[in-house]
Amino acid sequence: MSRASFLPIAVAGVLALITALVGGTITVLDEWYYSLAQPDWAPPGYLFGVIWTVIFALIAIAGVFAWEKAPTRRDAEVMLGMFAFNGFLNLTWSFLFFRMQRPDWAFYELIALWLSIAVLILFCGRFSRVSALLLMPYLIWVSIAGALNYQVVQLNGPFG
Repeated sequence: MSRASFLPIAVAGVLALITALVGGTITVLDEWYYSLAQPDWAPPGYLFGVIWTVIFALIAIAGVFAWEKAPTRRDAEVMLGMFAFNGFLNLTWSFLFFRMQRPDWAFYELIALWLSIAVLILFCGRFSRVSALLLMPYLIWVSIAGALNYQVVQLNGPFG
């Protein structure tokens, strides 16, 4: 493996790991969280960690494929910025939901997160179909999380 091909892998891996670790520190499963009524169809709690681990791995791999296939340096830089912004939105959702205990605000923020994933898929898909396909489970999971978030708001609101 050449040094040039190692760089995208290292960057993607480090960014995914940092996002996951920070997200883990923001996610507080405390008395407040366990007191929330959940819809009957909510996945069991242990699945969330498994699913997010797989999704973060797929995001990192998608980033590597997109970086390597980006036709210009500018496309690679824009794409990296888009992934960084998406990571920021991902962390912001966790902060709003768990730390601020505002599932209602988190739901609206999740719409921005969902849109950022859709834009990433479209942007990366222009030059890497594999990258776009690897991001699809993320979009699907955030769609499910959005429906779950909405139901939590409906079952437990108002908040604040």
